[in-house]
Amino acid sequence: MTRAESDRATTSGCPVHNFNYTELQKAGTWFEKYDELRSESAVYRNEFGPGFYSVVNYEGILDLLQRPDTFSNSVVTPLDPNPAFRWIPEMLDGDEHHQWRRQLGPLFSPKWVESLEPHIRECAAGLADEIASRSDNQVDFMREFAQVFPATIFLELMGMPVEELDQFMEWEHAILHATADDLEAHGERQFAAMQAVMGRFASIIAERRAEPKDDIVSKALTFEIDGEPVKDEDLLSFCLLMFMAGLDTVAATLGWTFYHLASHPEDRARIVEDPSIIPSAVEEFLRAYAIVVPARKVMHDTELQGVQLKAGDMVNFPLSGATRDEEAFDGAAEVDIERSPNNHIAFGAGPHRCLGSHLARRELRIALEEWHKRIPEYRLVPGVELTETGGQLGLTSLPIEWDRA
Repeated sequence: MTRAESDRATTSGCPVHNFNYTELQKAGTWFEKYDELRSESAVYRNEFGPGFYSVVNYEGILDLLQRPDTFSNSVVTPLDPNPAFRWIPEMLDGDEHHQWRRQLGPLFSPKWVESLEPHIRECAAGLADEIASRSDNQVDFMREFAQVFPATIFLELMGMPVEELDQFMEWEHAILHATADDLEAHGERQFAAMQAVMGRFASIIAERRAEPKDDIVSKALTFEIDGEPVKDEDLLSFCLLMFMAGLDTVAATLGWTFYHLASHPEDRARIVEDPSIIPSAVEEFLRAYAIVVPARKVMHDTELQGVQLKAGDMVNFPLSGATRDEEAFDGAAEVDIERSPNNHIAFGAGPHRCLGSHLARRELRIALEEWHKRIPEYRLVPGVELTETGGQLGLTSLPIEWDRA
């Protein structure tokens, strides 16, 4: 951060901090941190790395999301204003983004997702059966359910061998969850993992060109942008984004959901006694534990929540800053599994709103239904200090235990 940027932030009445937002911390630290920052100011300047602004209130984040011409989605992290890659369609703006979303829409529509329910339920039930049959009555929920369940569904939808799950999970961690203590080394690890993933997808694309199947990769091969077939490099970037979205976001949300239920037996008892409230509970867990911390690049001088931003400035915004804002939600830091209304923006807003939200909601609902049919009572394993990653707010592990009936 330059002296001029620091002076500008101070002149705008914007607090200036310096902390590594990707650090591994005790579970719950980052939600509390952003809550505290919001009580100080809607926008602050973080001097970490090259320096960037952060928005941590509902009004500011919603405003930013609905101004895509001003806040470009061409970046993933505020630490890299000019990435050497682009994830499609997330990192696209304008008409090109619209063309991709229009063709992808039917593949993630409510009707399509509904058709997947029997298979999603079969997968969740099978995993829950396997875990419930254990003699030790204990499991690391993150490693053996939260990560495996949505990742298995994703690999099947993409036409990938489920046997490769462990390798994909290793790549996913390097891309999304490694900390940035050493920015150069972090970037190298991230780039190497992305190259490995894209190499694997390149072979899948070649196979589907020769022999199409009923999967997302085969369907994407028929897409056109500006009347021309999609380039292979763009198909690879699309597959990379699908990989990261499919393997991580639902897993992280499942982790926080079961963390809450394992430590709040009264809420767990309510959904066991009345499963009809599970859809409402899913929305509340999405709100209270919003996991994503997106970034944007400022395209021209503007103002956001009273702070002057210049073209080229970088901005990030933990979505929990919006979903836990007391100005938008009464008792925002508390979990009310029957909260109504619940107009959260955990899936974002505007043209870049999460494409897979219908699938995510269904996976979360079915996971809760099938798990609690088999293991209705469980608790956190005593004496284990849980940790969470910072760049995307997810638990690293979640050991839980239960008594055999």
